[in-house]
Amino acid sequence: MKINKILRYAAIILVISFNIGCDQISKAVVRENLEYHEDIQVLGEHVVLTKVENSGAFLSLDDSLSPMAKNLLLTVLPSAALLMMFFWLFTNNPGKWALFGLCCMVGGGIGNIFDRIVHGSVTDFLFIQYGFFRTGIFNAADVSITFGVCLVVAQQVFKTMNNLKNSLFL
Repeated sequence: MKINKILRYAAIILVISFNIGCDQISKAVVRENLEYHEDIQVLGEHVVLTKVENSGAFLSLDDSLSPMAKNLLLTVLPSAALLMMFFWLFTNNPGKWALFGLCCMVGGGIGNIFDRIVHGSVTDFLFIQYGFFRTGIFNAADVSITFGVCLVVAQQVFKTMNNLKNSLFL
């Protein structure tokens, strides 16, 4: 195996592991130090820590599903998708920014699925509000996933713009 391939694989594992680690450490700190629904203002009323357990999907969607349906939709199918993405990362070259973004998405997804399997729900704890901008309560895994999606989309947009520019001026 070439050294570049080994370094690429190591980088993939490192980025995924870093995302999982940041997520799990932040959730462990919150679980240990915050009471449920306790509000701790970090930046006034703009950034607030508050511990909640989310047994549904994003922003507690699907919270009313049967346990079997919830397990299938929130654990089994996402786990299969993440496993496919994980192996896809080793066999494809989507570009460095998309690769980094996909690693963030996989790491964040694993962090949330780990919570669901081990704790029965996902610990969310961060709320941001500034003017008309207001989030739901989320966690570090959600940040990883969102950041990853933004990187993948940005790389695709820039690639498309560059291809369009090259086709117009050739």
